[in-house]
Amino acid sequence: MRTLEEVQATLQIAKLKEEDLQKTVHCLSFGENVSSADYCLVELDDTLCKHIEAGQSLVIRGDKDEHAVLCSGDQTYDLKIADTSNLLLFVPGCKTPDQLTNSQDSCQVVHTPIWGFCNSYWELRKRRPKLKKLTKLLMENPYEGPAVGGQVENTENMYTMPDLLERIQASEEEIKIHLETIHACQIDGYWRVLDFDYEMKLLGHVTQLVDSESWSFNKVSLQTSLEELAPLEPKEMIEHCLNCYGKRYTENDKVFYALHEDKVCRGIALMLLQNAVKFNLREFQEVWQQSVPEGMSTRLDQLKSVALVDRMSRPETICLLRVEDLSEDTLERFNHLFTLREKWTEEDITPYIQDLCGEKQTTGALLTKYARSSTQNGIKVFNSRRPLAT
Repeated sequence: MRTLEEVQATLQIAKLKEEDLQKTVHCLSFGENVSSADYCLVELDDTLCKHIEAGQSLVIRGDKDEHAVLCSGDQTYDLKIADTSNLLLFVPGCKTPDQLTNSQDSCQVVHTPIWGFCNSYWELRKRRPKLKKLTKLLMENPYEGPAVGGQVENTENMYTMPDLLERIQASEEEIKIHLETIHACQIDGYWRVLDFDYEMKLLGHVTQLVDSESWSFNKVSLQTSLEELAPLEPKEMIEHCLNCYGKRYTENDKVFYALHEDKVCRGIALMLLQNAVKFNLREFQEVWQQSVPEGMSTRLDQLKSVALVDRMSRPETICLLRVEDLSEDTLERFNHLFTLREKWTEEDITPYIQDLCGEKQTTGALLTKYARSSTQNGIKVFNSRRPLAT
């Protein structure tokens, strides 16, 4: 245990002036059985610090074959070990210079034990949530409508929210947002995604009712819809369909929905494209327009990230290409896209790489890193940086 005199003698040898230093001197010593394996350090940004200080928790998620991520209530972070050349000491109760005062007249020595040490820490980097697995799990047992003849449905491959939180590398808020995006709903406590044909069947019932009643698609009565369609499908499913494809509002204490033109047109286009490898573009546009409710207008920009138009073929064609079916890995995604098409315009490829952008990253930066640009017939196009195996 060092004395004050020993500390002052050390300062003289180091040619340091006592008056230039804090009045409190910490003398550190290792406690018994101190090990670097006792503690792990995690570097937190201001947002996560406030999250912890507010009494909230952080959760590490990932199956054994996955790289671990750390999740707050609404964000996901990559966990990466960062080594440091300096030894990091764990000293409980040790005060930093800004916490000390120089009110005392003379120097004092405080003996502080070291509880542990470490030469690395976990570095956090905000990342996109890994949600492809969520869709894959729910597609194991899609909901195809009510069981026939009072049969009890098999609950195998069905998941509650706690199940999803256990399996999916994303925060709870990000999972909830994605469930809404893929039109999932909770049935008997389990989260289910609708079978596509069943979802289109529900949408067809709603749009046919709108046409038969000569309603404006901006004013669809919930009560009348449930009354008219109840003999065909469960009321909960009709209301779920309206929530997926419309915006709910109240007028004179009655609930109405304004159908979202782009969502309805997009859904019907997917139904038309799902069974065709390629579709003559002009013929598709004619059939598509005839298939949507009266008053709605179909536009190709409604199909960004779900369908790809080939302007170079004769006749021009369109085919199904959904971004959610592509790899979450950036390099794999680019390699697959360049396998499908050798050269891409920025307008065509952007919808298929937009979701790969990290925080403060642009599609332009991704294209610079993973693609090579050139000019073709006066138009800037992008191709692979490396030869692709055939």
